[in-house]
Amino acid sequence: MPPRVIDSDDEFLAAVATLRDGVGPVAVDAERASGFRYSQRAYLIQVFRRGAGTFLFDPIAISSFQALQGAIGNEEWVLHAASQDLPCLREVGLEPARLFDTELGARLAGLPRVGLGAVVEETLGLHLAKEHSAADWSTRPLPEAWLAYAALDVELLVDVRDRIAELLTAAGKAELAAQEFAAVLERHAAVARIDPWRRLSGLSTVRGQRALAVARSLWFARDAYAQEVDTAPGRLLPDASIVAAARAPLAAKRDLAALKAFTGRASRSQLDRWWAAIEEGLASEDLPPVRSGEESIPPPRSWADRDPEADRRYRAVRPRLQTIADALALPVENLLTPEHVRRISWRPPAEATAEAVAGALAELGARPWQIDATAQAIATAFVEARQEPDEGDEGGS
Repeated sequence: MPPRVIDSDDEFLAAVATLRDGVGPVAVDAERASGFRYSQRAYLIQVFRRGAGTFLFDPIAISSFQALQGAIGNEEWVLHAASQDLPCLREVGLEPARLFDTELGARLAGLPRVGLGAVVEETLGLHLAKEHSAADWSTRPLPEAWLAYAALDVELLVDVRDRIAELLTAAGKAELAAQEFAAVLERHAAVARIDPWRRLSGLSTVRGQRALAVARSLWFARDAYAQEVDTAPGRLLPDASIVAAARAPLAAKRDLAALKAFTGRASRSQLDRWWAAIEEGLASEDLPPVRSGEESIPPPRSWADRDPEADRRYRAVRPRLQTIADALALPVENLLTPEHVRRISWRPPAEATAEAVAGALAELGARPWQIDATAQAIATAFVEARQEPDEGDEGGS
């Protein structure tokens, strides 16, 4: 039988007292309703500690988590893929001072698969079913089978943490793992995009500023309505419907109603809303530029034509990083973030020295262990790339 959901303040305070008296790290997990609700709030929070047991909290019913934060806030928290759950935990006032991320630790330890089920099987030899991971956790009451699944997500996590810690120590990676865990905690929420509507899937097929203005207006209308009814935007009106409406020659609301590609739960019930947004886009004098104004670098596949020197640097550095990653038995994307590799290749430091590269990597946010492992190799690759002749150059006399 799974633990019962705690949904009253009195029961919550009793559970907090029990958790305070537990020992060792605290396993924490949260369940959201991604794909069903607009918000990314937690609809269930699971906590396990040795000597205390497992507790399932309903954050909708509990008035404040301040007492729980006071009881466990200074302990090490164990989460799997912590960056996914930290935002919704912080939203209710829960914030760890120290973190052990079993998903990230598994990557650094060189485990072949890092999903929770695979990591549990690899480290503990147990099979963990994951059939409810994409459920609508805003459902009330929560089915008993879902609660059993949620409890298992934390009941094994401290044991997994101990096994991964052993693997990291044996491989000499305990310190670099500590740096990575600290970086997850320090990482701030992503800066809001200047043009969030440009993330529409299929937007690249929309041609012209006027059509882009229609797509933009529809995106904001959908987002506002999604917030109003707390439903995932794509369930109300799929991206494909917005793109289809932006591309179609629509002269009247009846044309929109007749558009077969305009589908979704609210495509017809909110037709007046969508048509008003289209009219706003058609009449807008503030036409969006064809390209986003956000600072970005072009995709590497275009570098050979746009900046051959950057292309040579990028091609020279990648195999060197792969060699280092292989020697350390970790994924190359954990050795150095791919975005950092692209940025330093596109705009390198003025001098191709290890010291200059180290400074540039630090500004990008690379951790000390990453800089120590890669700065010299990147500098050497850049020097070699500079000496590589341009295609078409004739050599020798």
